Amino acid sequence: MAQSLGHSPKRYLIPLSYLTIMGGACTLIGTSTNLLVNDMARNAGQPGFGIFEITPVALVIGAAGAAYLFLLGGRTLAKHAGDESDDADQDQADSGVVYVGDSELFAKHRPLDLTRALVSAGVFVGVVIVAAMGWAPIAASAFAGAVLLVLLGTINADEAYRGLRPEVLLLIAGMVVVGLSFEVTGLASTVTGGLIGLIQPLGPWGALFLLYGFVLLCTEVLSNAAVAVLLTPLAVALADSLGVDARPFIVAVMMAASAAFATPFGYQTNVLVFQIGRYSYMDFVRVGLPMNLITWVVGGLVIPLVFPF
Repeated sequence: MAQSLGHSPKRYLIPLSYLTIMGGACTLIGTSTNLLVNDMARNAGQPGFGIFEITPVALVIGAAGAAYLFLLGGRTLAKHAGDESDDADQDQADSGVVYVGDSELFAKHRPLDLTRALVSAGVFVGVVIVAAMGWAPIAASAFAGAVLLVLLGTINADEAYRGLRPEVLLLIAGMVVVGLSFEVTGLASTVTGGLIGLIQPLGPWGALFLLYGFVLLCTEVLSNAAVAVLLTPLAVALADSLGVDARPFIVAVMMAASAAFATPFGYQTNVLVFQIGRYSYMDFVRVGLPMNLITWVVGGLVIPLVFPF
């Protein structure tokens, strides 16, 4: 689309990644980060979240981020795309040659099978409805949907097994164990206790702002899954120390752990567009750092309004 307009794809790919990240944060199942935080919170004795319970917060944060991208972020990218880059992209468009990076990043083209497509969509909607209505846990409804797709012949067992990512599953399982060790050994409570003297004068709202910023910083240099799992027990312990409800602090971890905008390696979609768009590291800093600050301020203001202390 960008090349057909004579524009550099660099103007659009980073915003595409950022909007995907913010959209995924809108539901409990939109990103594995939210699922991990929810699981760790339940392990810490907190009630689980509904599938759309965090949607109002994420929509406000997403709207603020989208407004920034529309008004300023895209212009910043266009300004730094450079005449040389634009000319090269235009030459590619004129010659019909499109640079798309590593072809293995993209799914193979398959012709539409309407019957199987409708079955897949129906099962997906059913899984969401069952989970949203609380008729079954999300994990149980999703697993049942996967088994149903195999039984109906929509996919075969080999295709289902290939969909499993053992490295991701091992990472998640390992980080959950590490996160639990923070709570069981009392490390989360000890660290929180050491911080309470510094942040207690700020009150719950100030503590929430600091937690949000700390999670933002960590998720730029670590895996978002690792940050979510490691810091959720800390968030619960912090709320307990302040004598307030832990729910706003848990939501802050959910939102901030996905908000990796300032580096190309903080989130999977950033890595994808970094390769395709041939960005520099500073492209993400220029656009992503203000994005982090905007979502930080908006999140810190909105979360306590939807989830009171």
